[in-house]
Amino acid sequence: MEDLLHSQGQVVAVRGAVVDVEFADGDVPGINDALLVARNDGDLLLEVQAQLADGIARCIALQSTSGLRRGAPVRTAGGSIEVPVGEAVLGRLLDVTGRAGDKRAPLPANAPHRSIHQPAAGLQNRGAPSELFHTGIKVIDLLTPLAQGGKAAMFGGAGVGKTVLVMELIHAMVAGYNGISVFAGIGERSREGHEMLLEMTEAGVLDRTVLVYGQMNEPPGARWRVPMTALTIAEHFRDVDHRNVLLLMDNVFRFVQAGAEVSGLLGRLPSRVGYQPTLATEVAQLQERIASGPDASVTAIEAVYVPADDFTDPAVIAIAGHVDTMVVLSRAMAADGMYPAVDPIASSSVLLDPLIVGEEHVAVANDVRSAIEHYRELQDVISLLGMEELGREDRQMVERARRLQRFLTQPFAVTEAMTGIAGRSVALADTIAGCRAILEGEADDWDEASLYLIGSLDEARANEETARQGGRAA
Repeated sequence: MEDLLHSQGQVVAVRGAVVDVEFADGDVPGINDALLVARNDGDLLLEVQAQLADGIARCIALQSTSGLRRGAPVRTAGGSIEVPVGEAVLGRLLDVTGRAGDKRAPLPANAPHRSIHQPAAGLQNRGAPSELFHTGIKVIDLLTPLAQGGKAAMFGGAGVGKTVLVMELIHAMVAGYNGISVFAGIGERSREGHEMLLEMTEAGVLDRTVLVYGQMNEPPGARWRVPMTALTIAEHFRDVDHRNVLLLMDNVFRFVQAGAEVSGLLGRLPSRVGYQPTLATEVAQLQERIASGPDASVTAIEAVYVPADDFTDPAVIAIAGHVDTMVVLSRAMAADGMYPAVDPIASSSVLLDPLIVGEEHVAVANDVRSAIEHYRELQDVISLLGMEELGREDRQMVERARRLQRFLTQPFAVTEAMTGIAGRSVALADTIAGCRAILEGEADDWDEASLYLIGSLDEARANEETARQGGRAA
């Protein structure tokens, strides 16, 4: 034991998730190197975060330090944390260290391993987004198109529908998507992980999916590194197997939050609003690794919690700077029952370009935005004086904008059990045709309720016809 302690190291201090390890020979491991502490229930994994004086390495624990004592022997792992990748992890639920958490057989010992700390691909090795991702969700396909190989983020406060929207995107894409799906649950509830596992199994797509979780009850180090584990698995499929990967992350704000906890535990001075001084660097290191290669792409869809609905929050701004498509969820629209509560004015996409999606698509999207924005400008007047005080053109625009807002609502397959309304998937051509018809006045004399929570305009037309026949019969 003495030789082991002399040649390796020993624990000299434990403060929650922060562990100081002394190396008697002064040979301190490098930053981000992995250390292992032997325990009865398996090795405890540490990651070096700072090198102090007198041969001491300050580490962050990726598992619970309960029962850890001073003097416990520590051995180096010979490099940074490595996790299993490749075919062996398909259909499995993993933790941040790559260990299976689905109560099935352990992963094969000969599975390839890869370090979770990888450099971002160079510009010369990146591929451009190649084709659009059609989700079947009207408001997203029309106003914020997604691209294969792009990065999209759903921004919203608590309870406005981020997770539901991400789940619906998963449901919409697994049917027509032939690549690999990697889901990173960052700071998620165990209930949500269990529901995800069941839904993937029932949909028959678990064999093409990898679930990686760092749950709320785990130490901040686990939540901080779990997106790196998921990214490493995705990069292997992209670079080695040349397969397209759909990377889903819920919730990226928890990654920032965990980084702030780690920063505080390590004794760093906080920066703006109490965030870590390395906020921009940490977000960039994560986001810049999400890239397409020359032969295969990684497409990211991320949910981002907006604390207190404050879109000027430093974490939100840092994340928004790295994405191609911003889907902003509005609490006011959710309160009005406009689901999905996507704000058509605040949401944006760099892909809404005539050279990419065509001139008709862009023209209709701009007309829809213009109509809804004009309606919002007049809302104060309407609430104070009523619709009667508006001019004829303004009144017509307001009525069409209200019908457009209702037409862009849609029932989801993942909420069918709660609402009793079957989910709808709408082709982009039908969405564009429906919006164009409303803008041109076809629905001016229709009841607004006929357009609410439907699929294509044909369904609204049928609702209106049924309502009129019912009125005549009465």
